[in-house]
Amino acid sequence: MTRKIGYRRVSSDEQNFERQDLSYCDRVFEEKVSGGSLKRPELAKMLDFLWVGDEVHVWSIDRLARSMSDLLEIVETISKSGSSVHFISENLKFSGNPDEDDAAATLQMHLLAAFAQFERSIIRKRQREGITKAKAAGKYKGRKPSVNRDDVLRRLELKLPVAQIAREMGISRSTVYSIARELGFQTQAGML
Repeated sequence: MTRKIGYRRVSSDEQNFERQDLSYCDRVFEEKVSGGSLKRPELAKMLDFLWVGDEVHVWSIDRLARSMSDLLEIVETISKSGSSVHFISENLKFSGNPDEDDAAATLQMHLLAAFAQFERSIIRKRQREGITKAKAAGKYKGRKPSVNRDDVLRRLELKLPVAQIAREMGISRSTVYSIARELGFQTQAGML
């Protein structure tokens, strides 16, 4: 029996999956992460979950990948597992078998992927321009720190080892060193 496996993705927590109806699928993997991100745990789980003969259903090409190279790599991974991929809104299907796949559909997938990559580049350029203007106007503050620097400082003042601080706070040692330098913290041997 052929299993239908769905993959849905949105770029941020504020967005929802309503537009990407895959309710007919046997199993759906979904995540809220940028398509340009290399860290997509649900995509990785889905790829590991595939069996020979499965059909992967994705609402549109840009939901699976935002760059041509990523898209081709993911489609190839799906094909190597013996599965096929279906892009619903574009009405495209790929098995990874050149004898079965339509050359015109393959061309269309490449063109749509190129447009998605171009769109992402334009968005990033506009974002950089907006940040530059906001900085010039004194309105840009950057993103809020994800690590509580006071907690790091307290632990440094207690002379806890950097590895222990990193472990307790769930951050890397290099982050601890960076925050220590930023806060001007000095050890007896000098600056960390």
